[in-house]
Amino acid sequence: MKKNPIKKAQFYEKYKNNMVKCSLCPHNCIIKENSTGICGVRKNIGGVLYTLNYGEITALNIDPIEKKPLFHYYPGKKIFSIGTWGCNFKCAFCQNFEISQIHPYSIYKISPEELVDIVVKKNMDMVAFTYSEPIVWYEYVYDTAKKLKENNIKTILITNGYINREPLLKLLHYIDAVNIDLKGFNDEFYKKVIGGEKEPVMENIKILIKNKIHTEVTTLVVTEGNDNKIELEDLFKWLGETSKDIPLHLSRYYSVYKYNKPPTDIIFLKELYQIAKKYLNYVYLGNVWDKSYESTYCPKCGSLIIKREGYNIKIQNIDDKGRCKHCLKEIPIFF
Repeated sequence: MKKNPIKKAQFYEKYKNNMVKCSLCPHNCIIKENSTGICGVRKNIGGVLYTLNYGEITALNIDPIEKKPLFHYYPGKKIFSIGTWGCNFKCAFCQNFEISQIHPYSIYKISPEELVDIVVKKNMDMVAFTYSEPIVWYEYVYDTAKKLKENNIKTILITNGYINREPLLKLLHYIDAVNIDLKGFNDEFYKKVIGGEKEPVMENIKILIKNKIHTEVTTLVVTEGNDNKIELEDLFKWLGETSKDIPLHLSRYYSVYKYNKPPTDIIFLKELYQIAKKYLNYVYLGNVWDKSYESTYCPKCGSLIIKREGYNIKIQNIDDKGRCKHCLKEIPIFF
């Protein structure tokens, strides 16, 4: 596979003294010559902003779609999953820090055309940009998603949602589904532990819903980090006001990278599950491995719609019109 050259970035403007201002994400980094932005992958070379990771793939797998996690988008199907290096957040508990926070040693060089060929040959009809942060891979994601759309292959983003409005709207023409990490509801936690702000992420969730992009939300509940019950209830309430049908995944944290607090208490997670169900129709617990908390139930009559045990999926009690067989409540799931 041929080497991919660095590529001129989209969404930046010239600045004084040969500096540039990147406008891809809300950091809006002002970058000196021969320096990179916060993400580490967008570099000012001679007063022009370039992306350093175009076509650079650090992880490539075929996963269950539930692993993303996406529970309401073609349950039980496999999805072609790829990731690069770099991220515009600096989460102390990052599960993929080897590729998001460090330039990895092992990289595949794959052009958009080559990637589409691989996906077609594998008979896959969905591709997820995941593992690290696809937003800082914007040019490659955009070019590849266009070619995937031409081949009737769906494009999915697993993202922190930290992107400015203009680039998001441009990309959405080629995006079919998104899982956004809403990393809490505490401003100080977002700024000090994550390295960003929550408001742009919240606004982008609204944009996705308005543009009819299938959207699911994940919140990793971090011990002594974002685990304030009152703040989390505010998150559930806000999400429910945006749409009661947004699937919410509350995931259990485990010590990793620079954060060494104990794992999230399972009893506390189950309590949060019950609180969230007051505001949202579809709530799931991740990293808990309890089928009763990862299965889908009808929000009207409580019938079991999809039974999940890990990645073993059994679809039941839903008719060919997407309704609960018992009460005819419409269940928003793509099949």
